Amino acid sequence: MYIVINKIQPEKDYATIGVRIKTWWGMFFIFCLATLFNPVVSLLSLMALTFFALKEYFSMIKTKKADRRLFLWAYLAIPVQFYWIYTEWYGMFIVFIPLYVFLFLPIPRLINKGTVGFLRSVSSTQWGLMLMVFGLSHLAYFQFATPQYGAGLVMFLVVLTQLNDVIHHLASIYFGKRKIVPTANPNLTWEGFACAFLITAGVSYLISPYLTPLSPTFGLVSGMLISLSGFFGSLTVSVLKRDLLIGDDDKFVALKKSYLSRVDSLAYTSPVFFHMIRYFFDFM
Repeated sequence: MYIVINKIQPEKDYATIGVRIKTWWGMFFIFCLATLFNPVVSLLSLMALTFFALKEYFSMIKTKKADRRLFLWAYLAIPVQFYWIYTEWYGMFIVFIPLYVFLFLPIPRLINKGTVGFLRSVSSTQWGLMLMVFGLSHLAYFQFATPQYGAGLVMFLVVLTQLNDVIHHLASIYFGKRKIVPTANPNLTWEGFACAFLITAGVSYLISPYLTPLSPTFGLVSGMLISLSGFFGSLTVSVLKRDLLIGDDDKFVALKKSYLSRVDSLAYTSPVFFHMIRYFFDFM
């Protein structure tokens, strides 16, 4: 469908949608492999994804030489975070980045590096870790928390998140009038949001009995929640990129096809959906 409409209407910009569709199928393929063979395949793939997403986030920040050691420590936190998932140590998984990394991350920036730019460096690094590593790492934990339903829940989450993004962009292109944040992302409109919300909730209601142990009613609620959190994720990363790259339009255009732009919604939908399922169901 994407190829057809792209040829029929070449004057419209479908590049963003094309990137998201490719990412969608890539993740779907990974989780199919994980279901057939071993969840470790999914774990390693997602660990690589978080690394590249964090790397591109750091590329947006105007850094100093003093920040390099700080970034190195941030990268080293990635395999540690995924090790907690592999060992199924939920307590450490849930507090490692928000608590322990938060407390000890400033140390490499403090040692012989002075105080200039300290708050900016540490806070922006922690923000990147929370969004690109902690948020996305929840995707990998599903299959360890519930081996029986984990793969289906992840497929359900990824399909709905990417469907919500694609429908939002398509609706905004065709009949979107009222832009939500025109200075940050002109592709997000209220009409697109409403259309994506309704379709995502409806599809969730229909497919939840096949991919998850959820009832159709709870599947409907899950779709609504995924649509809302995905919208806020996409909006937040759009504003973040615009804020960090003011005056650097060439770099901003290049980042539209980056890993960061592909997983912005998943960084929000993954932890929200994970903790909702864990709170209401015993199988998690």
